[in-house]
Amino acid sequence: MQVDPASHPRFEEMFPTFTLEEIARMGRHGERRRYADGEKLLEVGKIAPGAYVVLSGHVAVFERDGLGQVTPIVDHGPGQFVGEVVQLSGRPSLVDAIAEGEVEALLLPPNGLRSLLVADAALGERIMRAMILRRVQLLQDGAVGVALIGAAASADVVRLQNFLSRNGYPFHTLDPATDPAAKEAIVRYADVAGGMPLAVCPDGSVLGNPSEQALARRIGMSRPYRTDFVYDVAVIGAGPAGLSTAVYAASEGLSVAVIDARSYGGQAGASARIENYLGFPTGISGHALAARAFLQAQKFGAEILIPAAAKSLDCARADGALSVDIDDGARLRARALVIASGARYRRPAIPEIGRFEGRGVWYWASPIEARLCAGEEVIVVGGGNSAGQGAVFLSGHARRVRMMVRGPGLAESMSRYLIDRIAATPNIELMTETEIVALDGPPGGGVEKVRWRDRRSGKETEAPIRNVFLFIGADPATEWLNGCGVEVDKAGFVVTGARCSAGAAPTPLQSSAPGVFAVGDVRSGSIKRVGGAIGEGAAVVAAIHGFLAHAAGPHL
Repeated sequence: MQVDPASHPRFEEMFPTFTLEEIARMGRHGERRRYADGEKLLEVGKIAPGAYVVLSGHVAVFERDGLGQVTPIVDHGPGQFVGEVVQLSGRPSLVDAIAEGEVEALLLPPNGLRSLLVADAALGERIMRAMILRRVQLLQDGAVGVALIGAAASADVVRLQNFLSRNGYPFHTLDPATDPAAKEAIVRYADVAGGMPLAVCPDGSVLGNPSEQALARRIGMSRPYRTDFVYDVAVIGAGPAGLSTAVYAASEGLSVAVIDARSYGGQAGASARIENYLGFPTGISGHALAARAFLQAQKFGAEILIPAAAKSLDCARADGALSVDIDDGARLRARALVIASGARYRRPAIPEIGRFEGRGVWYWASPIEARLCAGEEVIVVGGGNSAGQGAVFLSGHARRVRMMVRGPGLAESMSRYLIDRIAATPNIELMTETEIVALDGPPGGGVEKVRWRDRRSGKETEAPIRNVFLFIGADPATEWLNGCGVEVDKAGFVVTGARCSAGAAPTPLQSSAPGVFAVGDVRSGSIKRVGGAIGEGAAVVAAIHGFLAHAAGPHL
């Protein structure tokens, strides 16, 4: 969509024009280049060499999806810069940028762009704000990125939508039931292995019902690891605690690698609105908070690798470094390691629940799921803040929200402001001492009926409900630590500090293994709140510095 200066309220912020003096300050971080008429500075699907500041001439920027649809966005003239957040990390471009006539530009490669953002706060603020606004515009336009072709309510379409959405990657969905272009694409790509849905990538390649990992590799979202490099610190998990660690460690000059199996933000990333986090009086969504931290960590040079799941940890330090085996066969090596892998919502003991996951049983509530249950009756199970936030969010879309808890009320497990909000929302019904006992639906299909029991009377009730949201308990994501010498408690949470059975660790956040730390929900005894996780992520960096100052260096 072409951005109209007259109608866009933040056009000047999105497309700032810099003075000659400001461009001279940028010049220390890049190099001048010349481009002929029609030459591409950026090309969809190809690694972006960096951002550009136009010195003379004009550069036209276009949206282009894998189906070949092209839409003009903006024309950049002298003093304006070409780029968005992808330029921070050197990943493939989402847009085409083409020289109109002879063009001279200042190329800011990713490391030069990052150094500019850090070295010049005034310019850095304007550039970063513009890049963020441009990415938001691309997400809202729905004309770039991945084209998903399939039924809107298909479990695999929703799975891929969630993956892309939670990672801030643009996409749009074409339903063959209503879109002629989708029907044509299905005929054109009928022989693609994997079946439906189809994922048409920005470079024009087509994948049939891909895994998240396969899709991420194809669109360049995941990058090769530096296997010949030893990082100062590896962070396992990109939730609030892991991103906080990355921001503070990278800003203090440490080389940082962060991996996460699915997306940045963790459980908090699925929170519709967090209203009790310091500094946000009107509240902020968990995804928005995590997205800011994700970009902030990259600004300071942290390398974030998603999706990438840790399979095992080797603490033997045979070559002086810790090593983490990744699910794609690669190995990540670091002098210190922070376990921030978080916890997962617990799967309740409901018969056959597994076959309904992604087909009416959800462990998060995002706008994608909200659209699926618009005007319907839904169930939210759980008594914590995440359940409360989910219920309030869904109440704005669903006709009725039944909120079920096994206990007598919410006072012991939920913040007061959420309890009051739920009580004041007319279409939320709190059902205490109630539990789901059965789900019903056809083979290969979704949930169609739910049966629940009143634990006081034993009475069971069944209703035609198609969407159930589960926010109960938490199981730590620590199975990858088996056999590495890191102590966990009976529930599987990592033991740190004075709690270590073999003797107190040197610092409160260090585990029983030297140089291995734990922060956030995965740590035994931690406060399971976003603010607590972020605080621990910041605090652990001082302990890492202390460890590295006295640890022997690795040898390659």
